[in-house]
Amino acid sequence: MKNIVLTGFMGTGKTQVGRILSQRLGYKLVDVDDNIEREQKMKITEIFKNYGEPAFRDMESAVIKRLSEMDRAVISTGGGAVLRQENMDNLRKKGVIVCLAASPETILKRTGNNNDRPLLRVENPLQKIKELLQIRTPYYEKADIMIDTEGKSPFEVADEIISKFKDLETCRK
Repeated sequence: MKNIVLTGFMGTGKTQVGRILSQRLGYKLVDVDDNIEREQKMKITEIFKNYGEPAFRDMESAVIKRLSEMDRAVISTGGGAVLRQENMDNLRKKGVIVCLAASPETILKRTGNNNDRPLLRVENPLQKIKELLQIRTPYYEKADIMIDTEGKSPFEVADEIISKFKDLETCRK
């Protein structure tokens, strides 16, 4: 079976849903950002501060290239991973791309107390979320499966992904 690749904006539930999917399917859970932090021995916020977003995106692409070779994994990507076509090409080779979505207001509510979001360290985070979503949504919409997480528990989202994933796998055979 193919990998399940979780994409979507920060705060859409990729981490929580990824844990549930991993447990239910018996897949290994890998988080791209966690791998970057472990390899670089620093937090994402420090990488952004010390090296800038372009350097972070290069690190992200290198990690994605390596992780995309895995089998039977749930791969949770950072919200901006979709911006590079090479990332999506690598992830799609052995994976089904699932995009989790939520409204800007829900995203702000879910991320509001988290200081580990370097792109939201601005005066008006809701406006920043809306701007970033406007840029990223066309990339997110290229996913194989789109899931709206509004008003759903992570367990409900995981159930929906598993159902659609199995349907997609059946169709591809």
